[in-house]
Amino acid sequence: MARMAVEETRTSPPPAGLATPPDVPHRASAPPAWLIRLLIVGMVLAALNLRPAVTSLGALLEDVRDDLGMNGSIAGLLTSMPPFCFAVFGIMAPRLARRFGPAAVVCGGMVAITAGLALRPLAGGTASFLAGTALALMGVAFGNVLMPVIVKRWFPDRVGPMTGLYSMALSLGTSLAAALTVPFTHALGGEWRAGLGTWAVLGGIAALAWIPLARRRDGGPADQGDTRVEEPGEAGASAQEPGLAAREAGAPAQANAGVDGTGAGGGLRIARSRIAWLLAVFFGLQASGAYITMGWLPQIFRDAGVSAGTAGLLVAFTMVIGVPLAFVIPRAAARMPHQGPIVVVLGVCGLAGCAGLYLAPAAGAVAWAGLLGVSNCAFPLALTMVGMRARTGAGVAQLSAFAQSVGYLISIPGPLLVGVLYQHSGGWGLPIALMTGLLVPQVLVGVLAGRDRTIEAERATAGTA
Repeated sequence: MARMAVEETRTSPPPAGLATPPDVPHRASAPPAWLIRLLIVGMVLAALNLRPAVTSLGALLEDVRDDLGMNGSIAGLLTSMPPFCFAVFGIMAPRLARRFGPAAVVCGGMVAITAGLALRPLAGGTASFLAGTALALMGVAFGNVLMPVIVKRWFPDRVGPMTGLYSMALSLGTSLAAALTVPFTHALGGEWRAGLGTWAVLGGIAALAWIPLARRRDGGPADQGDTRVEEPGEAGASAQEPGLAAREAGAPAQANAGVDGTGAGGGLRIARSRIAWLLAVFFGLQASGAYITMGWLPQIFRDAGVSAGTAGLLVAFTMVIGVPLAFVIPRAAARMPHQGPIVVVLGVCGLAGCAGLYLAPAAGAVAWAGLLGVSNCAFPLALTMVGMRARTGAGVAQLSAFAQSVGYLISIPGPLLVGVLYQHSGGWGLPIALMTGLLVPQVLVGVLAGRDRTIEAERATAGTA
């Protein structure tokens, strides 16, 4: 009965002649259909741009090194830049979103990607190339963190399908950049600068699509009305989550309390949230496995006697298999109260792929590549769980920034350790054992993170205690 009363308060207009009290927001009218269609197109275009800055470089890295005079250490730094930049810049995204609005920050991220990818071909030395790469990765970090926020804010009842849509587009962008950069380079005269620079065009198209969205200061349907989450016994709930317009207009600090993680009445900070830490560790472990697969799987196959061309196709197959699954898995996860079973299935596929790489890497190469590609679909699952472990757009922004920033920091040592173990052991036994060892805690932590709980409920429980 109490919740029914809350819903009536949210949806019923005030009596005639009375102004709407500031602590009793009401639902705004539905956004126009053209805006929803433009937003969906913008999300797809943004997602397509979230990986070409990384995967377009792999096939041309040797040419870039030779032309710019990079030594091995600098090249190693270049390959470890993505998770580091995602962690450092990702933590800035929620604060910028509160100040300018999520759509404006995503638009700015697309501009940064475009500028960074356009600057890299103009680089006359290593420093300028690294600067252009960092600029592009900053834009990618903003998109990584805020895309779940956009989904939660505009499509609160379709988190699974919309997460699946942009996850599929992200996987498609990853595969296209890996597969087409070399053909583009050959078609444009064989110069790596032209091949890498072509991906700036895609970023520019995405930026243009987001300009009209960035100019709108209103939020999505989920935040037009009440973004509060009332919990039994939660004091001061009516003031915890003010409307989006107040947050985006630079509201006072007390209005942003819920976003910053303190909450009204001394709620739980995000760094003290068990849910947030479980998601961060799960995100970090799956990211580590994905970067190990993308970075070292070709060498594993080549050392097993597979030709260089075939090894490249196998890695492309690993990426492509994630395109349809990135759409299917979030839809299935959103319908389940507990995402643990999906975590287990993906983990078992990864363990089987690792076992195959150790026992018969060449004989069953296609099968092992496919299994590892399925296992890497823990990424869209992690994004879906971020959207489901918070009930408000502000909560998703806070949780997404924390889980991804901490998670990417966790993922940095994995690929580096694989290289060290391979160099010192002279074989792939120890590196594959490390890959297996990372999958086991990934499954355990993912099962715990997949439970049907939210950070708002956790905050309310802490406040009551």
